[in-house]
Amino acid sequence: MASFDLDQLRTFVAVADAGSLTAAAPRVFLSQSSVSEQVRKLEERAGQVLFKRSKSGAVLTPAGVRLLDYARRILALAEQAQRDMRGLALEGDLRLAITDYFRPNEISPLLARLKHTYPGLRLRVEIAKSDLVRAAYARGELDVGVAMRVREAASGESEPDPAWVLRREPLAWLAGEAFDGQPQDASLSLLCLTESCSLRQYTEAVLRRADVPYGVSHVTTGVAGLQMALAAGLGVACLNQGAMIDGIVAWRGADRLPPLGEAVFEALPPRAGEDARAGQVRDAVVAHFR
Repeated sequence: MASFDLDQLRTFVAVADAGSLTAAAPRVFLSQSSVSEQVRKLEERAGQVLFKRSKSGAVLTPAGVRLLDYARRILALAEQAQRDMRGLALEGDLRLAITDYFRPNEISPLLARLKHTYPGLRLRVEIAKSDLVRAAYARGELDVGVAMRVREAASGESEPDPAWVLRREPLAWLAGEAFDGQPQDASLSLLCLTESCSLRQYTEAVLRRADVPYGVSHVTTGVAGLQMALAAGLGVACLNQGAMIDGIVAWRGADRLPPLGEAVFEALPPRAGEDARAGQVRDAVVAHFR
């Protein structure tokens, strides 16, 4: 049985990330016809159709989804081995910051994977609000950052670069199981983070546009505190669905509130002249969460 070819796997990953053979071609410095040929040969080796092709692009089949995770790991290990043989194994300190809206139970496996892949790397990890992560990254105080942005369904805002998108989650009106609701004519008891939080700014703008009366009844400095306030039944909050922990549910009165957009979690893109270690770790973060 023929083994997988690294160049074909690299092209396969590029097509999966770019969404089409044409868009993937410049990423791997090949012509569109060469990309198509490499994908065809990889499908022969796999014995499976990996993409469903159409005029709008290329979408992974179930077999393609299964192979993608293997492909990312194989390529990461190959690169790690090559760097190690050349004496370029990652060592030293690396500063990583992740938005506190990200699912906390998924951060520990990421850190374990980075430690296993780069045993010589000393990670300095910070969990913070997205605006703080972006600001620190812009000042050069971080090597790798993961932040959240809020997108409305029909905002006209440009799409984030798919190469760095880790996941998308619907936003929802959430409350605690103990929250007994409120009268139809009462103002909404809103729970939120501080005024600098982009999700709070979005939430209040949505409510104002829809002429929904509300009052901020509880403010916390972090998502964990907001989850505790929700679980205690203190009010309603707009959060990404990944924030639904035990004791928090979709609020049954949400049909009286305006529809919401989505949360997009993304790795902050490379900066000019950045340390090569940052690029490797960023790629590992993207591969892990996909």
